[in-house]
Amino acid sequence: MRSINLKNIFLAATGSLLILSSCTNLDEKLYSELPGNGNYEFSDDDIQAMFGPVYQNLRWTYWGWNGVFDIYEESSDLIMTPSRIGVGWGDLYVTMHKHTYTSYTGHFYTLWQQGYATINSCNQLLERDLIKNSPIAMAELRGVRALMYYLLFDNFRNIPIETAFTQPDGYLPEQASPQEAFDFIISEVEDIKEILKGESPGYGQFNYYAACMLLAKMYLNHNAWFGITDNSYYEKAYNEVDEVIKSGKYTLSGSYKEPFKEDGSTCSEIIYAIVYDFKYGSGNYLSNKCLHGGSKETFGLKAAPWNGSCAVPQFIDTYDSDDTRFTDTWLMGVQKDRSGNTIMVDGTTLNYTQSVHSIDNPGAYQMEGARFQKYEIVAGENGTYGDDVPFFRLTDAYMIKAECLLRLGGYNGESEQTAADIVTMIRQRAFNNTNPTKATRTVANLKAGSVYAYGHQENTAEAGKPDNWIITHEGGEDIQFGGLLDDLAWEFVGEHHRRQDLIRFRMTSKNSNVYLGKSWFCKDAQADPNDVHKNIFPIHQDFLNSNLKLKQNPGY
Repeated sequence: MRSINLKNIFLAATGSLLILSSCTNLDEKLYSELPGNGNYEFSDDDIQAMFGPVYQNLRWTYWGWNGVFDIYEESSDLIMTPSRIGVGWGDLYVTMHKHTYTSYTGHFYTLWQQGYATINSCNQLLERDLIKNSPIAMAELRGVRALMYYLLFDNFRNIPIETAFTQPDGYLPEQASPQEAFDFIISEVEDIKEILKGESPGYGQFNYYAACMLLAKMYLNHNAWFGITDNSYYEKAYNEVDEVIKSGKYTLSGSYKEPFKEDGSTCSEIIYAIVYDFKYGSGNYLSNKCLHGGSKETFGLKAAPWNGSCAVPQFIDTYDSDDTRFTDTWLMGVQKDRSGNTIMVDGTTLNYTQSVHSIDNPGAYQMEGARFQKYEIVAGENGTYGDDVPFFRLTDAYMIKAECLLRLGGYNGESEQTAADIVTMIRQRAFNNTNPTKATRTVANLKAGSVYAYGHQENTAEAGKPDNWIITHEGGEDIQFGGLLDDLAWEFVGEHHRRQDLIRFRMTSKNSNVYLGKSWFCKDAQADPNDVHKNIFPIHQDFLNSNLKLKQNPGY
């Protein structure tokens, strides 16, 4: 992946970190001045090179250990990291899967610490005269900062809002109310949207249409966040994504895999990407996290992967046999090397099975579970380490529009049928080469229940002993717009969407969202539908200990 002067930006990164529990000036030296007579005229490239710490921290927020990918996927019903018998893993990943997480779970440290490190880097630059004299640079930094606040707000809700880097000694930030935080993010993004209008930032830089997408996400999830029903927010979300779509700036890729190539800079579908580079700014360790060590022969990797994450078996059952997104996303069955020979591991054929015994009782055996391969896996040392993250892509804009039309029963002269037509269009590239008629989705399909066979499902017997299945049957027929929820899973699995989607979609059988109200694999439904505290995560104990002004989220 290459963006404008990407090498310079990466080399400028210094890795300043902040635990927001004690905001103090880190006195990081950024070269906003040059010695001499002061007549040097800074170019846009010079300014971009100063943004290194911002983008380094942004990358670490997403793909730092237990980062954004994990926090959204591991707590949901598509991907898990079981305890691997004879390997390891499990542990805190089990708590994420079972929703037994606590304020000591490591995932809640990474997002908070790295999210505020990114915000701190933005605030530091925003105080420099050179940046203040560049409205576009200011807007880009404020956009990245707003993106971080969006992620923190979505996951923790009760968060400090800080816009200043320089603070007096002993200063400790206090939490804003959820409404104050929401209003701040909206105000910031609406403001910078106007500044960025008509500008053409480089790949990986926050731009006008990224602002539209961020606003759309805020509006789309507003009702779920605040527990209300106000259709005006769906109208606002529709308006934002409709502007993106009608701009003509972006087009759907011909291939489902194209947005997930190592270098996304030429992909017409990507609206905003977090840019990685194997040499100058790597971090996307997904191939190592998911693949068995034997799969290094399939992809020509120099080192053996770590054999961790896999698919939740019930999700694999939801795919249509003609949906090519399945093979584009998952590895399953007997594995071959690059010459077509069957891979053997200690005399046993490497064969990824759909079935998995359990998350931790007894756990998963080494070859159990379909493996995630959605991102390009590059031969040699690279793997996925240099793969960009398509944070916002045009498909997302289309699907938000479809969801809003369904929830509103039509809007702005467009009907629910328009929503069905949109989803059909998205599905066509997955069925065109297999069975094109299956791409079609009707309004009734989208408004029907989910095909996901929800319920507890694990085999607690050890390998070689009689099966001991623990199974409950809940199904997905009682999920409102369950058909659309299914399409969101098939399209966006592994793209930091699923937790948010499960919280937004609700059930008709009880007053609960899917995230709390349904069981899957080894995770059980919340017993009390009135107990909704797990819709947000706890603040990690380390931050509470170091800042006594922070209050733990209710229920933890």
